[in-house]
Amino acid sequence: QVQLVESGGGLVQPGGSLRLSCVGSRFNLDHYHIGWFRQVPGKEREGVSYIKKNGLTVYYTDSVKGRFTISRDNAKNTVWLQMNNLKPEDTAVYYCAAVLTLAGGRYGLSPTEYEYWGQGTQVTVSS
Repeated sequence: QVQLVESGGGLVQPGGSLRLSCVGSRFNLDHYHIGWFRQVPGKEREGVSYIKKNGLTVYYTDSVKGRFTISRDNAKNTVWLQMNNLKPEDTAVYYCAAVLTLAGGRYGLSPTEYEYWGQGTQVTVSS
C-alpha cells in the first residue's frame, strides 16, 4: 500500500525558512509524480508545487514562486519542499501527494489529480 509521510513542519517567524520532507513508506517514489498542497480550516486544499518523477519538470503556484523550491532524490525515496521568506499567509497544514500519471501545467496542481496522500504537517508562520 502506498504511504506517504510528511515531516519538517513547525513554528517559524515571518521571513524564516522550513524544509518539508515527504518520504515514501514501503513503496518506491521514483514511479510517482509528487505534489505539495496546503489547507487552512474552512478553505479548499490548494496546490503549492509539484515535481514530475524524472525530477526535471517542476511547477509552482504564483504565490510561492521565488520563495519555495521543490526537489527530489529518488535514491533516498524523498521529496522536499524548501520554503524561504515565509509569510503569515503560508500558515497551513501541508500535504504531499502521489500519482502515477499527471497532467502538465497548472492542471498538475489540482488535488483531484492525485491518488495517494500523506497525513500532513502543520506550518505556522507567526511572530
